[in-house]
Amino acid sequence: MLRLDNLSMPLSWDMSTLTEAVLRKLRIPADMLQSLTLAKKSVDARDKADVHFVISVDVKVKNEDAVLKRLKPGTANRVNPPQIPPPPQAKFTRPPVVVGAGPAGLFAALTLAQAGANPILIERGRAVDQRTQDVSLMQKEGVLDPDSNVQFGEGGAGAFSDGKLTTGTKSPHIRTVLRTFVDHGAPEEILYLSKPHIGTDRLKGVVASIRNEIIRLGGTVLFETRVTELIVRGNHIEGVKVLHAGIEREILTDSVLLAIGHSARDTMQRLFNQGVMMVQKPFAMGVRIEHPQSLINQSQYGKCWQHPALGAADYKLAVHTPDGRGCYTFCMCPGGEVIAAASQHGGLCVNGMSYHARDGRNANAALLVGVNPEDFGDDHPLAGFVWQRSIEQAAYRLGGNNYHAPVQRVEDLLNSRATTRLGEVIPTYQPGVTPADLRECLPGFIIEDLKFGIRRMDGQLRGFAHPDAVLTGVETRSSSPVRLNRDRATLMAEGLDGLFPVGEGAGYAGGIMSAAVDGIVTARAALERCSL
Repeated sequence: MLRLDNLSMPLSWDMSTLTEAVLRKLRIPADMLQSLTLAKKSVDARDKADVHFVISVDVKVKNEDAVLKRLKPGTANRVNPPQIPPPPQAKFTRPPVVVGAGPAGLFAALTLAQAGANPILIERGRAVDQRTQDVSLMQKEGVLDPDSNVQFGEGGAGAFSDGKLTTGTKSPHIRTVLRTFVDHGAPEEILYLSKPHIGTDRLKGVVASIRNEIIRLGGTVLFETRVTELIVRGNHIEGVKVLHAGIEREILTDSVLLAIGHSARDTMQRLFNQGVMMVQKPFAMGVRIEHPQSLINQSQYGKCWQHPALGAADYKLAVHTPDGRGCYTFCMCPGGEVIAAASQHGGLCVNGMSYHARDGRNANAALLVGVNPEDFGDDHPLAGFVWQRSIEQAAYRLGGNNYHAPVQRVEDLLNSRATTRLGEVIPTYQPGVTPADLRECLPGFIIEDLKFGIRRMDGQLRGFAHPDAVLTGVETRSSSPVRLNRDRATLMAEGLDGLFPVGEGAGYAGGIMSAAVDGIVTARAALERCSL
């Protein structure tokens, strides 16, 4: 198979014109082309007068050696998909337990099930239309109607809020993750888009389908179940204690894959109390920023901004700040919504999501500032959670003690004054917002770096500092403030045989793709261990 990279195609391209371009590039007649598959598709909008697609394709041709010999070096290159050796078949004495059903836990459980391990997957959420705990909190307190259509992430901590699959991770397992999503209902385009995205509306069914596949292969899924304690003898795992419907029971196993996400603070506290080794780690905090999607489209695409082939534009911005922390955008959601993501009473934090169509009126992104362990105010391994919690509590109070989010216009933030009225940009957050002064809930250094970042980013993306753009507080859970130490070779927790920390909550991933890959890799490590 040959790979042709960087084919420049007009916005009006179709498979016919692409095929013609490939034939010209390879200098072959049509009857020599056996197959053509999109490998990558992206938009090049650096020159606003010449916005176009850049496409890579994989092709099979007759007489491949002869075709290559005629071409200039680099015109086309042979490509061979990475060959990943299968993991060993399971030899566990008892089924392994996977705690958490976010991307890390789900792919760990699927990998184990495919190897015949009959894993037990423990999920704190509900079996149908799972949402982050914040939904049930708000419904219990009468803030949201039980039948509200507000969208929240599927899984224990909302890690699957929108199915954004961009990653800087380089791993042969990435293709496995993407192919698995497609096999379970995700759009085929995620296999070649440079910024693949599933969408909240489609992701729910995809996650449910993968979960059902785990069950079909012999796994068990326990919903509304919480791990209360590890069962440990000496330095060996012997099982877990779980709580379901007020009843505690034991599940015996010698392998626990801990994929609890970055918001399971109670579980992390219990792990610490049991002596699991963990350390503080840097993360980032800030706000969600919302603009009209039309403004982002015009800024990114120029006169082509309404072309139907382009869809909603995105962005990724970063600036160096004078204090060295940095300010950057993260998890940008074109045509999306700002959503609730709290998991404890009396606290408020936000996230973002888009439906697959990305056709909402606003664009939003996390606007974050780097924070370091020195900012936590204590050297205790869990001090970052305490600091996070205090900021979320301040945001809850500032919003009105009713899960309304505090918001501030960009112009008001830049001029150090409270917002008393909103302008052109209508916030999307539900159940509602309260105009406020975010200085009352965020540390001063974060506020100053946000100001600096917004001004500099306006030079990178025209209109970013739009006076009426809305800042919604607070985004505190970009990643975990703690890392569970694990051995590099075995991937087991230091000093505790049989415990495998996995994914974002354990400090080894930073998004859906990296977490899913870590789930696969860690499950394979557990299978290797049991085969020895």
